[in-house]
Amino acid sequence: MKTRITEMFGIQHPIIQGGMHYVGFAEMAAAVSNAGGLGIITGLTQKSAADLANEIAKCRDMTDKPFGVNLTFLPVVNAPDYEGMVRAIIEGGVKVVETAGNNPSQVLPPLQGAGIKVIHKCTSVRHALKAQNIGCDAVSVDGFECGGHPGEDDVPNMILLPRAADELEIPFVSSGGQADGRSLVASLAMGADGMNMGTRFIATKEAPVHQNVKDAIVAASELDTRLVMRPLRNTERVLNNAAVEQLLEIEKEKGSDLQFTDIIEQVAGVYPSIMLEGEMDKGAWSCGMVAGLINDIPTCQELIDRIMSEAEEIINQRLGGFQNAA
Repeated sequence: MKTRITEMFGIQHPIIQGGMHYVGFAEMAAAVSNAGGLGIITGLTQKSAADLANEIAKCRDMTDKPFGVNLTFLPVVNAPDYEGMVRAIIEGGVKVVETAGNNPSQVLPPLQGAGIKVIHKCTSVRHALKAQNIGCDAVSVDGFECGGHPGEDDVPNMILLPRAADELEIPFVSSGGQADGRSLVASLAMGADGMNMGTRFIATKEAPVHQNVKDAIVAASELDTRLVMRPLRNTERVLNNAAVEQLLEIEKEKGSDLQFTDIIEQVAGVYPSIMLEGEMDKGAWSCGMVAGLINDIPTCQELIDRIMSEAEEIINQRLGGFQNAA
């Protein structure tokens, strides 16, 4: 299947694994890339630019296919060494960078000057247009269903993707609620050039996370996520657990007086314990509503092959059948 995204990134299938904290290690990225998609290493999971350089080198040893690095720009007091990380990405021969969070304009000149394509994650059409205007090569459009940060507009992909298609000139992929061949065909029908999957890729054999995390996603339904940090306008969709229930109770009690420090225990620094140690009630962790569509833990190769085969069947048989019947 050829789309503007497969052509731009030099990949076989229009499927991208989004950057995920304490999931996007070399093992994950390489497995997705080897299966014909675009794997992504999560830059800020690495403690330093040197660690990122090592992770890129490790991934390079595991695949000869294109892979990317996610750089998320956060409004923090002690900013990560973004300059060093950009240097590690360029020197490591990475061909794609997925940016997220704040405006990435400061890293576009060095990255694009090195021939690297930049795809920016957006939760609204206006943000996607801004990304296009500052020179991003592509965007990932995140609907309200997505795990992690869905923005504050609450627009689901059935509306957001066609709106993006109406406005954008650069290629874009769907993100949020993507799990299978149906997701891919629907995204293409609404104007996207591919899809980005996060939660679905956590529930794979190669995902370097604790088995408890994978089992929790398989066991969850589409009703098991919660939105936290809404009062702080930093909304995050997470899988419900004891810590999330506690967090929501604090939000309810504090109301408009809520400060980040009130919930820091439930949201800050919890990922290593959850993702690596499997302590499922340690804190809030990002998970999409798409958990309701995830019922198994295949290899990345099995998953991507299945998606492409389902997509082909839907396009050629089901949809084609409607046309022939007419």
